[in-house]
Order: sequence, then structure tokens, then C-alpha cells
Amino acid sequence: MKLSVVCAVLLYLALVRAAPQPEVKWCLKSEEELKKCNKLGSLGCVLKKGTRECIEAVAKGEADAITLDGGDIYIAGLKPHNLHPIIAEHYGSEQTCYYAVAVVKKGSNLELTQLLGKKSCHTGLGKTAGWNIPIGTLINKKQIAWGGIDDKPLENAVAEFFSASCVPGASHPSLCKLCKNKCQRSQEEPYYDYDGAFLCLKETDADVAFVKHLTALGEKDNYELLCKDGGRKPVDEYKTCNLAQVPAHAVVSRFDKDLADRIFEVLETLKDKGLFSSEGFGAKNLLFKDSTTKLQKLPDLTISYIYLGEQYWNAIHSLRRESTASDSSSKIKWCTVGKAQASKCDTWSLTIADEDGNTRLECESGNTVQDCIKKILLNQADAIAVDGGEVYTAGKCGLVPAVVEQYDEDKCKSASGESSSYYAVAVVRKNSGVTWNNLQQKKSCHTGVGRTAGWIIPIGLLHKTYKNCDFSKFFSGSCAPGSDPESDLCKVCKGGEAGANKCKASNDEPYYGYGGAFRCLAEGAGDVAFVKHTTVKEYTDGHGPEWAKNFKSSDFQFICPGGSADIKHHENCNLANVPAHAVITRPEKRAEIVSFLKEQDAKFGHSGTDSSFRIFTSDGDQKSLFKESTKCLQEVPEKQTYQGFLGDAYLDAINSLHECPKSKSELEETCTARTCPTA
Repeated sequence: MKLSVVCAVLLYLALVRAAPQPEVKWCLKSEEELKKCNKLGSLGCVLKKGTRECIEAVAKGEADAITLDGGDIYIAGLKPHNLHPIIAEHYGSEQTCYYAVAVVKKGSNLELTQLLGKKSCHTGLGKTAGWNIPIGTLINKKQIAWGGIDDKPLENAVAEFFSASCVPGASHPSLCKLCKNKCQRSQEEPYYDYDGAFLCLKETDADVAFVKHLTALGEKDNYELLCKDGGRKPVDEYKTCNLAQVPAHAVVSRFDKDLADRIFEVLETLKDKGLFSSEGFGAKNLLFKDSTTKLQKLPDLTISYIYLGEQYWNAIHSLRRESTASDSSSKIKWCTVGKAQASKCDTWSLTIADEDGNTRLECESGNTVQDCIKKILLNQADAIAVDGGEVYTAGKCGLVPAVVEQYDEDKCKSASGESSSYYAVAVVRKNSGVTWNNLQQKKSCHTGVGRTAGWIIPIGLLHKTYKNCDFSKFFSGSCAPGSDPESDLCKVCKGGEAGANKCKASNDEPYYGYGGAFRCLAEGAGDVAFVKHTTVKEYTDGHGPEWAKNFKSSDFQFICPGGSADIKHHENCNLANVPAHAVITRPEKRAEIVSFLKEQDAKFGHSGTDSSFRIFTSDGDQKSLFKESTKCLQEVPEKQTYQGFLGDAYLDAINSLHECPKSKSELEETCTARTCPTA
């Protein structure tokens, strides 16, 4: 290459590196904000009429970011905007989140379900703790009957529920009946805001005040809180007796990692240059709340539902109905992973369709189970059957187990309701010389990263022994679908045609799941497969799909820390007894999912009345949406949490594994990093 060409290339690279990054365009809602933005100097300043116009501008790319409160974060996250929180405000020693609570006089014997006809005090119309959360909660619990704005104005519905109220800013006479001045949404009304609503409760014959958790702490001997799920508690027990947690304001933007990183970098350079001060501009809380002390970068997968939390999101959702039709569709949207599952779901949907083609089941598709969990969070899907590790992740994100698979036919007939379980096992070829104690530098086959039998149990046990968190180096090569395709954890994966979908956490990777991990071993790609105790039987001796027809169960055995055993003796040689797979959903959809699946199990289950279709079997290019060993589906007790479902031993295994950095899935990291964490 000529010297002149080399010089030209070097000059071009130098110019590219020296080129300034495109400015971050901030959306502004007032002249005061515009003045502050211009003075900061490092931001592009885009002035719009208001918050809604700014949300639209960011969605269209006319602006890049804006700081919003919870209600507006909800709006920004909906279609067609699809914005998401990228940076949260932090308020130093102040609590980043607060609790919205319902305060009553001690000895009133009221509960949240007994407020019909009572008198209420609110901080103000449209305010979070005093209106959005309590009214949304009462609508969501079907206490306040309201079908949407074409049914009647929301104020009318609330006025019909309470006999009298003080809601500063309201226009309905009944909602201003208890107010002291003119019901203004300002300090001119003595019963406005937190202290005002509490004063309303003290000075009038009102029954309840909706405020934040700090409001009544100074007079805790005379007041109590109404708990969302029933009963009352002292006012200092707000963490376990509240209507919702409310998170900090957050910056929202489009889904673009590079843009989010650039926005955070620019804001970090401005934090000591007046970014959090509105002094001298004629208004407060410009661009950011003046009480902000620093900014917290949120994980890339953060969506509005995760950031706001299930309680807050659902409360706001209930206030946004735009039609009398219920916003909870009578259809069940089942999420599938991979083409084979999608095909099975489509057949199921067609099978239960009526003569006009109407069906209760719609099929949604996700690239991975984690993707399906996100879709369920966003109301884009309703349910999916997952293993224990995914129940754990879903639980961290606010979802609940609704029904559990039962693998023992006798227990299906039993009235005890005893839950099913299975054994996590390690399978090797007979006479291979592979034992539990010499697994290091062997080749391993896993059902998928984060899954119970294929990852959490075996890797957790190995970590306890070897104390090495670099799992990619323990084996000489692995297939652990869901790992970085470039890592050794994907080294022995098969992939599709021309290597497409290699190591993908779906059935598009032939070595994914129980059957896939066993196939990885049986075809010689791996030395050990981590699966469930029934897998070998299901894929040998003529059972299973075409690839499995020639494999014999007698050619395989189990290994465990205590030795080895024939595949019939899983109770004596296993890695752990673990909870069965379960169907997860949103809490408000749980009852509908349970009812639908009970009906479908009775008709198309293992012993169903209609043999034309079976929901627990795989046929040809159709992969079952449940474990094929399922004999029936059983309801998970309504009050049982995901922790109670999984059990202490399983939680201990996960917690041990989580001692290692980067051992959590990206979605779990996102859900546990929220500014208002749940249990």
C-alpha cells in the first residue's frame, strides 16, 4: 500500500475519532425550562407545549429524552410510543420511593372492601398517593364500578362510591363537600396535599385519608392503615400494609442502548453545573426535581411495568380505560418459544374454535422464555409453562405461579393436592469412565442457562465444591443454550442450518431443553447431560422423535456425588428433588388462567374426554407447551408466593449460585435493580 494511501486512512480515522458525538436533544415543557436548558449548554433544547407532546417528540426522534413522573412513565411506555425508563433520580438521604397508604382512625373497624358510602379525604385530583393509587386500586378490586369514559366521567363514579369527599381540584360537588375553602388544587385549600388530607380526616367526620406513609407517623397512636389484601395495621408498618410503592421520577427515551449511554454520559458532565438546581429561572423542578442529588443508570431491559412495579402499574392502568368494554380480554394469550411450540399452540387454538372461527386461545411468540416473561409483564401475552428457575425470575418481576404440572397420575386423583416434583440427574454413557468426581474438562450438555435440572442444580453443586465462578472454564466445552454464542458454553451446540440459532434458548437449537441436552450426549457432542430423571426413558427404546429412535436406555446411566446407578434408580442417585414446572401469569389474570386450564385439562389432558387433541404430547413438528410427562394440571394455592412454591432448599441453591457475579439473568438483574424493589 502506498504511503499516501496509508496517511489518508490514518487521517480519516483520526477525524472520525475526533468528531463530536451528536448532541442529546432534551424536550422542554416551558419557557423556564428552555432558559435553564440553554444555560447548561451541552444539551440540544426542544420546546413543546406539554408532557404529552414531549412523549410524542421523543418517540418520533424529534427529541431524545425527558424526565417524567410515574403516571407519565406509564403513558410513555404504551403503544405507539414504546419509550422506556433509562435513568432514575436519586434523592440522597431521602427515601427514593414512598408508599401510598389509606389512613383511618383507630378503632373504626374498617377494611378496604368496606369503603362504599364512607367519607374520604384526598391530596388532590390526579395526584399519585391521594387519587391515582387509591382510586385505581378500588377500581381494580371492582369496589368502584367504572367501565371507562364512555360509561361516565371518573369523578361521577367516585362520587357515587363515597358519600362525601374532599378532592381538591375536583368539579363534582360531592367530591368537594368536605373541603374547607373552595376545593382548589393549591395551598389555598387547607385540606390540599398530604398534610391537608390528613387534617381533613382529623377535623371532619371523614372515614379515610389517602396520603403517603410519612404523613401520619407522628400520631401513630390514634390512627391505623388499611391493608390492600384486608385487615389493618399500625401506621409504622407501612412496608407490609400499603396500596403501592411509588418510584422516583425517571428519564425516558427510545430503546437504543448507545443513545441511553450517551444521555447518561452527558448528564454526568452536567450534574455539578446546575443540572439539579432551578434557582434563578422563575420556577421549581425544571428538567429534574430540585431535590435530586444524583442519577442512577437503569439496566437496559427496564420497561415501564418493571420500573413502576405491578401494584402502581395496575392502579394507573385501571384509571386509563377508554371504553366500557373490559380491558381484560376474555382470550388467553399463550406465549410460545420456537416454531415447534408455535405450531402446537396454533393447532390447540384451532381445535377449540367455534363454528365461526372464534377461539379463546391466541398464540403469541417470543424468542426465548425471558422474552415471553417480558411480554406477559407488558400485557402482550398472558401465560407460559416454565421450570423452577424461570418461576424464580418471573416472581422477581411480579408474576405468580397459577397451575403446576403433576407427573404422578395417582396424585391427580388424590384430594390432598400434593404438588409434583422431579429429580435433577446427570446422565453419561455406560462404560465411559465419566464420574461426578472427574467432570472437570469433560464436555457438558445443559437444558439451558438458568433452568433447574440443566443449570441451577448441577452448576450450584459444582460451585459449592470448586468455588470457581467461571463456568465456561470448568468444562472443555459445553452446550448451555442462552449463553454468549462466542463462549465455550456454546462450543458443542448444534444450531440449525449453516449454524443458525446456535446456542439459542429455544427449540430452534436442537440441543435445547431436556430432549436436546440428552441428544447432545447421545450423539457424542457431550460427555454428560444434565436433565430430569424421566428424560432417558422418553427418548430411547423407540420413544421420542426420529433422531431418538435408535438409542437404547441400557446404554446410559446416572452419576451423582455418591457414585452411579441404573436409570431406574433415580431416587438413590440424583442431584436434587426439585419443584415441578408451573404456568406463570400476572396476578390479576390468575383466576382466568386457572379456570381455562382446568377446563382444557379435563377435555384434552392425559385422561381427557376428547382424544382428537392432546395438550401434553408432541407430534411431528409440534412441541408440547408442557412437559410431556404431565398427567394433569393442579391449581397453585391462591396465596402461595413464588418463594413458597419453590421451597427453601431450592431458594438456597439459587442464592448460592448467585454468589457468583453475572450468574443472574439479564431480566432478573433488571427486576431486582428497580428503585422500588419487591420481595
